[in-house]
Amino acid sequence: MSKVELNSLFLHLQEQMIAELTTDRTIMHPGTKGDATELCWIKMLNTYLPRRYQAAKAFVLDADGNLSEQIDIVVFDRQYSPFLFNQDGACYVPAESVYALLEVKQDLDKENIEYAGSKAASVRCLRRTSGPIPHAGGTFEPRKLFPILAGILTLGNTWKPPFGESFETVISQLPSENRIDIGCALQFGAFDVKYVEGNRPEIERDEKNALIFFFLRLLSRLQNLGTVPAIEIDEYAKSLE
Repeated sequence: MSKVELNSLFLHLQEQMIAELTTDRTIMHPGTKGDATELCWIKMLNTYLPRRYQAAKAFVLDADGNLSEQIDIVVFDRQYSPFLFNQDGACYVPAESVYALLEVKQDLDKENIEYAGSKAASVRCLRRTSGPIPHAGGTFEPRKLFPILAGILTLGNTWKPPFGESFETVISQLPSENRIDIGCALQFGAFDVKYVEGNRPEIERDEKNALIFFFLRLLSRLQNLGTVPAIEIDEYAKSLE
């Protein structure tokens, strides 16, 4: 029986992405460099995530018309979301459709983690509706809202060691709305954070298999979230009054 080494496939993809992102890093114009880096990560996610998910650079809005900051990568529902908006090249996603938020930077450091956290908070503070779900046998009750995931994706890492005490301190001091759940620094490893009330966060890391560790942990977390809540369309319709 023939076999495939999943780890080898992802290590090869990891090497390809490192080469591409390293090349992008030599581009002098910051905006161009940032766009190229984001597109590299978006392409990877849209290639390997199940079809129920979509990744895109987007703003997130709620039924009250509140708008988040622009997020480098929003992972949102593409199966049950009733509407998305595209205006002048910008994508707008309803808050109910969002699973995860990922900020893309060149290096993992204190400033960028805190910045990613503040961007996540601009989405987490939006109002999400949750309506009843009709089915063949009747109606399901509105589902409880799940916590939106947040992460950071980089090529490099300025800490020595990469995920040592300084890194853990920054993660543990983030306010609840700014928490970072997962991250990947391609050249140095990836991490997954579990927050325990009243205790220091539990951080798992893999400093070799960065990409596959990040991807599988992200996929597992997405599966555990289940399906996004049903949007209460009437709440959005009120904006027409």
